[in-house]
Amino acid sequence: MSATTSEPPKEKAPASASGLRTGSLGTADIAFFVVSAAAPLTVMAGVAPLAILLGGIGAPVGYLLAGLTLAVFAIGFTTMSRHVTSGGAFYAFITRGLGRPVGIGAALLALIGYNGMEIGVYGLLASASRDTLHALFGADVPWLPVSLAGLLLIGYGGFRSIDFGAKLLGVLLVAETGILVLLAGGVLLKGGAHGLSLSSFAPAHVLVPGTAAVLAFAFAAFTGFESTVIYRREARDPGRTVPRATYLAVGFLGLFYAFVVWIAVQAFGDDQVVAAAGKDPAGLFFTAITRYVGGWAADLMHVFIVTSVIASLLAFHNAINRYALALAEEGVLPRRLGRTHPRHRSPYVAGLAQTVLGAVVVLAFRAAHADPYQQLLLWVNTPGMIGLMLLQLLAAIAVPCYFRRVRHTEGTLRTVVAPVLATVLLATAIVLVVGHIDLFTGASRAVNTLLVLAAPAVFLLGLPLAWWLRRRRPEVYASFAAEPAEPAEPSPQPA
Repeated sequence: MSATTSEPPKEKAPASASGLRTGSLGTADIAFFVVSAAAPLTVMAGVAPLAILLGGIGAPVGYLLAGLTLAVFAIGFTTMSRHVTSGGAFYAFITRGLGRPVGIGAALLALIGYNGMEIGVYGLLASASRDTLHALFGADVPWLPVSLAGLLLIGYGGFRSIDFGAKLLGVLLVAETGILVLLAGGVLLKGGAHGLSLSSFAPAHVLVPGTAAVLAFAFAAFTGFESTVIYRREARDPGRTVPRATYLAVGFLGLFYAFVVWIAVQAFGDDQVVAAAGKDPAGLFFTAITRYVGGWAADLMHVFIVTSVIASLLAFHNAINRYALALAEEGVLPRRLGRTHPRHRSPYVAGLAQTVLGAVVVLAFRAAHADPYQQLLLWVNTPGMIGLMLLQLLAAIAVPCYFRRVRHTEGTLRTVVAPVLATVLLATAIVLVVGHIDLFTGASRAVNTLLVLAAPAVFLLGLPLAWWLRRRRPEVYASFAAEPAEPAEPSPQPA
């Protein structure tokens, strides 16, 4: 074991090394970014009915188990965040624990993961907007203009300051969770279809074959929660804010998802909900809120699904920009991407590049006459989802490896037990997702194989890139994922 000492660094962001607006975000602000990326309303209305159809009335427990797994992961994850303060977040953690070649592969994996999770959702934005306009006004609109308008809107949101984004996401998140709370209130006040029941939590309804599929959906519903550490340099008192925001996001999502799925079960009854989900999965939540609250609430839900998608896009866009900024500062990406706006202090060049990339992908799918939901969303999102889950797994493995090599005062539970347990649980989650990949994509076996292999292939490309950097750009390789330098003390001025 090395005698290197690792003390948590002083909680003071570098003065203006990155140009980001330091001290802007509190715990709630960061939690808004993370929860908005998960898009709770979209996940519930769009995916939860399939979880009920496959897993039966025990589906709510799947979301609790996924949340518990990620809470275990967060123990080691947040502990390491006190020691590794680089702007590279995930790839910095992995570099410190598993070495630079693996860290560089993880950096590429982060780029494809977050880009995949955002760009694919422009297809969902088009599909959801089209459905909403048709439901409310009977209008049929082409999907491409909606996606391109979304690209411009999200690009502008990323261009503005981070506190502007936090305020906007706060409003949108309150709207989308509020409509689900309204549904819950209606169901609870009327006692559900046949009286309220806790049968969903009985072992007989949880320990069924379909629970594996529910778990796959549930883990996917938390995608992006780990991005709390990306905002470290913009957080107030990051040593406290980042862990609190992480636990707040995981706890809220796990409990809220389970509660809302249970409410859906109560709305139709234990003996009727599976049939209702099978008959009209896309309309399950709209039928429920119409029955228990009113048609006007269903109209609001249509609108808030669109705003939920917009919030998710903006949250992922901001996360991607900060990863690109960190990699540009490292010298792995072009330095130009590391520029920040002089007034808004946003990584606007990285944001512009990401918007252009998104436009290229969207236009390519349109040129191929692809469906915005079945192809653009599912085929681009799936590699992104797998990529982010692989990043979580690598980060869990990196935690005990890092703390084994350095002196520290952290307890064994945080540095060994929780990360090892999280590694086993996350590996199981990845196996479940890959084993049920056809449920996510609806594609052929050949397409699914390509989608599953895309993220590991990108990671493996990082290994020869690391070798090339080590030989041709040794200064970049040597400083990769290094801790930011402490600001220099001002020189004393003569009297």
